[in-house]
Amino acid sequence: MQRVAFEALDGRRGAVVAIDPNNGEILALVSSPSFDPNSFATGMSPSEYNTLQNDRDRPLFNRAVRGTYPPGSTIKPMLAIAALETGATNLQRRTVCYGFFMLPNTTHRYRDWKPEGHGEVDIHDAISQSCDVYFYEISNDIGIDRIHDYLAQFGLGSATGIDIVGERSGLVPSTEWKRSAFRDRSDQRWYQGETVIASIGQGYMLATPLQLATATAALATRGIRYQPHIVAACEDPLTGERTLASPVRLDDIELDDNTNWDAVIDAMNAVMQGSRGTARAVGSDAPYRMAGKSGTAQVFSVGQDEEYEEDEIEERLKDHALFIAFAPFDDPRISVAVVVDHGGAGSTVAAPIARPEAAAARAS
Repeated sequence: MQRVAFEALDGRRGAVVAIDPNNGEILALVSSPSFDPNSFATGMSPSEYNTLQNDRDRPLFNRAVRGTYPPGSTIKPMLAIAALETGATNLQRRTVCYGFFMLPNTTHRYRDWKPEGHGEVDIHDAISQSCDVYFYEISNDIGIDRIHDYLAQFGLGSATGIDIVGERSGLVPSTEWKRSAFRDRSDQRWYQGETVIASIGQGYMLATPLQLATATAALATRGIRYQPHIVAACEDPLTGERTLASPVRLDDIELDDNTNWDAVIDAMNAVMQGSRGTARAVGSDAPYRMAGKSGTAQVFSVGQDEEYEEDEIEERLKDHALFIAFAPFDDPRISVAVVVDHGGAGSTVAAPIARPEAAAARAS
């Protein structure tokens, strides 16, 4: 599965993390571009090391556990759980998306990825079609601190505790975080507009591919969480006796209404295999049911009245492509997170990389 994931990235900068959601076992942990670790054991010249160290594509940097990215719309399933649980929305609430959202008494337009809008949508549509406006509207009803608290339950914003060194924690902002981070500035207030941006995984929010995979695993199991681990067993060098590593169960995510799991996960299935799902091109002909969510994260700001042609900007200013998924739908055996640095649209670039992983897990 490691080879399948590495080959699917096809030399692009990025990461793939695959986890067994039933025990936290890491099935694949890929960072690309990579390097041959045998060179460190057999001997490497200073010039060879300097070539690796100074490579602009950073092959020595483990993107899977150390790369922090705006998660974009991949957080929408988790945010939907928060909205349903707090009463910020319900399954019947519908809104009309005209392609933008405005806060009261302001003129600033928060744009949807679809300029003409999605029309009338409910929360199922908002996830499956990735309607930004729906989440903009409900974001301040949830509030940034409750957004923080719910996303933290999924493991976002803190280290997972994986059994390798160097993991970074990412960031899920809150009012308390901003007061601390901006303590040397005169203005430490949290603004409504910052909550709006956070609702689509932008602004201050950052996550590692590993965190996204573990959060997806928690969706797959409907709240049962395990610490991710690579080590399968430890062997005594003298006796040869092996001790299997036991899965470490973390705190479950407990909902007041467990049917909210079904509502969100059904919408994730529609992302892949619904008639209007954003990743239907990848999932529609799959021989098994899948659940997923694409994400596209901007890396530089664009004015509300500005447009840009993706083909005309420098490659390293293009959007990051992200995708999360689990499969099979009824009996999940794999949860996957894919990030392609500056890859563009998550549904067309990152999603196709996840499907071979799901197929490999199902076949194994």
